[in-house]
Amino acid sequence: MAGYGVANERLRVLEELEREIGASLQSAGTVILELSKEKAGERLLERQAAQFSAAVQKVESELSAQIRYLTQVRGRGRGAGPRSQQCHTISAPPPQVATGQPHEGSSYSARKACQMALNRVDYARLKLGELARACEQMLEP
Repeated sequence: MAGYGVANERLRVLEELEREIGASLQSAGTVILELSKEKAGERLLERQAAQFSAAVQKVESELSAQIRYLTQVRGRGRGAGPRSQQCHTISAPPPQVATGQPHEGSSYSARKACQMALNRVDYARLKLGELARACEQMLEP
C-alpha cells in the first residue's frame, strides 16, 4: 500500500525531530551548567547557544511542515440545516493521511467552500430574476 511508505517517512521525520529536541535540551543544559560556574567559557557558551538556536529552528520548521500537511487534508462537511445536508451530500469521501486510515479532520474549510457555492447560486438566481424583470419591462408596450 502506498500510504504506508508516506506514513513511515512521516514517522521517521518525527523520530528525527525527537532526537533533535533531545540534542537541543542537552545544549541548553550545557549552557545553564556553564553559566552556573564562576568563570564561564565564552566560546563554549556561544557554540552551545548557536547549536540550541539551530536545533530549535529546525524543529520549528519541521513541525510546521507536519502541521501544514495535516491541515491541508479536508474532511467531510458537517452541520445542521438543509443547506448543510446539501453540502454534505456533494462532498467527497475523506482522504487517506499518514497512517493510511481515513482522516476526517476539520470540516471548516469544506463547509465554508460549500456555503460560498450556495451563496453564489443564490446570487446568480437573484441576478437572473433581475434580468428577467428587465427583459419583461423592455418587451412591454
